[in-house]
Amino acid sequence: MHEPKWEWCTPVKSEKCDTSEGIFISLEGGDGSGKSTQATLLGQWCGEATGREVILTREPGGTALGAQLRQLVQHGEDMAPRTEALLYAADRAHHVAALIRPALERGAVVITDRYLDSSVAYQSGGRELGAQEIKDLSLWATDSLLPDVTVLLDIDEATADARRHAREAAQGEEPDRLERAGQEFHARVRSAYRALAQDDPARWLVIDASGTVEEVHAALVSALIPRLASHLPASPSAGDPADAHAQAITPDSAIATASGATTALAATADLAHPDPTATLGPAS
Repeated sequence: MHEPKWEWCTPVKSEKCDTSEGIFISLEGGDGSGKSTQATLLGQWCGEATGREVILTREPGGTALGAQLRQLVQHGEDMAPRTEALLYAADRAHHVAALIRPALERGAVVITDRYLDSSVAYQSGGRELGAQEIKDLSLWATDSLLPDVTVLLDIDEATADARRHAREAAQGEEPDRLERAGQEFHARVRSAYRALAQDDPARWLVIDASGTVEEVHAALVSALIPRLASHLPASPSAGDPADAHAQAITPDSAIATASGATTALAATADLAHPDPTATLGPAS
């Protein structure tokens, strides 16, 4: 079994490159939807299913510069909505140029916890700026790089709010600027996300994130397999990679895999929010 390479995420300088060989997946959703946990589980599954290098990253904060911008936008002083939007776009431009494009060029699977759709949902939906302006800003910043698949982990505001409070209490965290924005703000964000997914079903997958970690992971994998069919190695006994992997990874087996990985995550210090410039060794 191929052991995926895990990186959080040392920048690599590169010229603009052809990204057709890599696989680019973004996870989106409101705070409390479980993106960081599901990104880690999905990364493990993608490494095993595709035999490729897997890069886990996040926005903001996927590079050393991004970590500084993350501190500013999430824990700095209050700022005008346009200022916030420009800082997110600056982080994204550097993230793509320094990390995402080089990884895709060498054929890696890149999984990012948030990407440009977060800006559209939060700055246009939540902050009520112009949706097209925010989208155009991010497309310019990334030279129009879009994910192959975007997964929306959809959850109602009350459940997400309860999860956020539980996490803050367990970890002794203070809510950041966005988490303090209130349920009405987060309701607008959720509506914006759902509208984005409805407008582009070829790119988006919508997953009910209200279940257990294991249930959500199983649903995500089941929905993702057909989208990745051309990237999955064919089974010797079956000509269709999607059919072969759909048979091998049933909901029950995906839940079992997620259960084991969740146990490993619980024993790992802050894997969901690591130092963005650190490099992790091969996963077992």
